[in-house]
Amino acid sequence: MKKFAVIDIGSNSVRLMFVADGKVLYKTLQTTRLGQGLATSKQLQADAIERSATAVAEFVAQAKTDGAERTVAFATAAVRSATNGQTFVDRVFALCGLNVEVIAGETEAELGILGALGNDDGFVVDVGGASTEIVGRVRGEMVYKKSVDVGVVRLKDVCGRDRIALQQYAKAAVKAYGTIPIVGKTYAIGGTATTLAALVLGLTEYSSERVTGTVLTVETMQTMADKLLEMTVEEIAELPCMPSGRADVLAGGAVWLAVLMQELGISEITVSDRDNLEGYAIRRGWMESV
Repeated sequence: MKKFAVIDIGSNSVRLMFVADGKVLYKTLQTTRLGQGLATSKQLQADAIERSATAVAEFVAQAKTDGAERTVAFATAAVRSATNGQTFVDRVFALCGLNVEVIAGETEAELGILGALGNDDGFVVDVGGASTEIVGRVRGEMVYKKSVDVGVVRLKDVCGRDRIALQQYAKAAVKAYGTIPIVGKTYAIGGTATTLAALVLGLTEYSSERVTGTVLTVETMQTMADKLLEMTVEEIAELPCMPSGRADVLAGGAVWLAVLMQELGISEITVSDRDNLEGYAIRRGWMESV
């Protein structure tokens, strides 16, 4: 049995996906908030670097214990946008000898649509901690891909949980995407979308199978944003299926998705648990596309 591991180093969490004979055996994550403070300082904080690098090292050890022939890691917006991103890469190498690939925003978009849709047509919105990618394929041709430096951690750093500030920031930020030639279905990937889908479904235990394929309308997204903003962070943290470390950024993420849908004319999105982790593994030849 051929076993491989892929680690995604995001702005909010570090995730591990373990693959055996082309199938995902499990995914797990640690919320380390690597992108904390980036919206104002442009530098990764020392404690965030240490938390995140330690999480990567722990996942490398876990993958080795589980028999991975090879473990690879890629980093996204937090590391690529920080002026001291190389410091993080060097720290990971010092802890566990792993070379981290820092990928560009457009590459992140390509991996997201590859993981979610394979070679099928559609548009994908990937809301992360420090950036949001939108990418689309029509009749087999990539017609749009863009990464904008807006994500749930940045939103929290700039706006907190202030409804008006979040909406104003989101409406200004969405203009960076310009005109998007959206045709066909639009999908949403990433922790914000999957968590919101699990809440809408009323799941008491997270299920990737049930979350994938869930359709969320723009009205549902706005309702969720309003509901979450009316709750305290502590109340959100107690909701079923709420990942550790997401309660304080979920409301902002819901506002951002609602504004994106409203401003871009997206009436509904279909959520997928498959994302850039699968995309990276497919590109490596460790998995087949959907």
